[in-house]
Amino acid sequence: MEVVTRMVADRPVVIFSRATCCMSHTIKTLISGFGANPTVYELDQLQEGQQVERALQRMGCKPSVPAVFIGQQLIGGPNQIMTLQVKNQLVPLLIRAGAIWI
Repeated sequence: MEVVTRMVADRPVVIFSRATCCMSHTIKTLISGFGANPTVYELDQLQEGQQVERALQRMGCKPSVPAVFIGQQLIGGPNQIMTLQVKNQLVPLLIRAGAIWI
């Protein structure tokens, strides 16, 4: 989990993804659509991708991607992100993290 903590440090939004995952693409598009510029790690393109994926699973991410961190906090996967969006809570969370300015 230390590797994940290091990767999300000092970044307002981090998305762990796979280049071929349609849900990852959807979540990246949603968050970017608000004007955020998330740091995206494509696990299938990282040398330590399997190690990071195992760490995400230990943190409770099932499935492991997409996994979204906002303000260095694990928010979760697509279900959690879409729930926040439907409840109009995603944008305020991005604003508090300094990912977007409105």
